[in-house]
Amino acid sequence: MIELRGHHLLCMLTFVGKGYTAAFTRNYEGLMQRMNAGEPVKVVAGPDAICAGLLKSDPCAHCHDDSVKERDAAALQAVEAALGRPLPREAAFTLSADDIERLRAGYSAGQMKAACEGCEWQTLCAEIAASGFSGVRLFGK
Repeated sequence: MIELRGHHLLCMLTFVGKGYTAAFTRNYEGLMQRMNAGEPVKVVAGPDAICAGLLKSDPCAHCHDDSVKERDAAALQAVEAALGRPLPREAAFTLSADDIERLRAGYSAGQMKAACEGCEWQTLCAEIAASGFSGVRLFGK
């Protein structure tokens, strides 16, 4: 099972192999492969499987900041609205290809914008969405 914090449910939609460090990117690539294989995820509060790739090199990384926790809450609200259902907390679930496409449609329509405010990757993610999610590592349909 892959543990993900709220805002990483958005980040994974536009991940194209870029990240903070080479180790972070390798870790992220592996997680996307596992999700593509159908491995369930679990929403957690605080640092998760994606953060692990950054925390190894920088234990004081932004992963613990209150602003990131606020981003998690906003992202979960946006994700649940786009999916039309609540996500379980601390329990395993899977995201189908249809779910991923619904999330990408919501992202492209601007429904996730508030959850991404202030993120250093926001411009890159917007460009990826505008390209029709070309090159992303998480598969939908």
